[in-house]
This record gives sequence, structure tokens and C-alpha cells, in this order.
Amino acid sequence: MTATEWLSPTVRAAATERVLAPGQTLFHSGSKTAGLYRVVSGTVRLARTDRSGREAVLHTASAGDTLAEASLFSSTYHCDAIATTAATVRLYPKAVLLAELRRDPTRAEAFAATLAQQVMTLRTRLERRNIHSARDRVRHFLAVNVGADGRTVDLPGTLKALAADLGLTHEALYRTLARMAADGEIKRRGSAIVVRKSI
Repeated sequence: MTATEWLSPTVRAAATERVLAPGQTLFHSGSKTAGLYRVVSGTVRLARTDRSGREAVLHTASAGDTLAEASLFSSTYHCDAIATTAATVRLYPKAVLLAELRRDPTRAEAFAATLAQQVMTLRTRLERRNIHSARDRVRHFLAVNVGADGRTVDLPGTLKALAADLGLTHEALYRTLARMAADGEIKRRGSAIVVRKSI
């Protein structure tokens, strides 16, 4: 069973869809949980805002990704979910989903495997955030996300969203990418970055 197949027909039948405009909030921190979401199209970021008003991006979910998994075991959401782009999301109601996971151990195991993969991804992001050099952070991102050709990295969203994900200002990211391109290390191609030198 693949990570995309753990949702049973019963859970899928109970789902509802919602269309979000760029910048529209799906849910707020502290609001009552409704269930787990899957992004059908577009991107949605999970974020917290500190006292100074600075947003810290916890995760950016794109088409096929789930979000708010912890909501299944909590009465309130722990962060905000905001559409980074125009997006469509599908809500799987908490009560129906939990009942199915309790009923079907195979699906529960597949869900656990999905969560384990997310933990590994989070650890990679934490590792990247501990890299001080902006250029080395970008190199780390490219190395982890390079495609099957070993050279091309398709960006999941905007450069501004990538900057937030990397813990950089968008100005710092633009400067870093420009320097890397000038040095022949990378080449920008639409919504992709092509690595020209070994990372």
C-alpha cells in the first residue's frame, strides 16, 4: 500500500473540498479541529507568527501532501494554515478517519509510515536551518530535492515561499541565487533550478 492509498473509500466518501484564494486562511491556531486535509492543487503553508509579527513557516504542503495530521489527536490547531497560491484542499473529517484507522490495522500502519516520512523530512529541514551560510542552505536544499536527472530541482511554489521555508529573507535568497548563477553553479529555468556544478 502506497502513501496515497491509506485513505479508505469510506473516508474518501466523507470528504469535502474547499477552494482557497492566495493568502486565504484555511484555519487559525487555536481554532477547533475538523480533521485532516489533503492538498489537491496549489500550495498551503503552515506557519506561526511571533510577537514581533515575523512569520515562521513550519511546513509547505503541495498537491498530494496531507496537513494537520496532529489535529486528529488535538482539540485545536497549533498553527495557521494559509494558501500560498490558489489552492484546493480536501477535508477528511476527524471522527470518520479515526474510526477507519481503528477498524483497519493495515491502513493505520500505512498512515504511520506517512507520518514517519514526515518526521524524516522535518529533521532534514531542521538540519538545513542550522546551516549558517545562505549559499550552503540553498546547496543543501538543492541536493535533497534534485530530480531523477541528478540536476534539476522543480520548485514547489514561489521564490518568496522558498525563502520562508529556508529561513531566509526573500532578498537574501534572490542575492544568493544570483551569485550562484553568476558563478556558473546553477542556472534558472522557469520554475526550476538546474545544478551545473556538483554540490
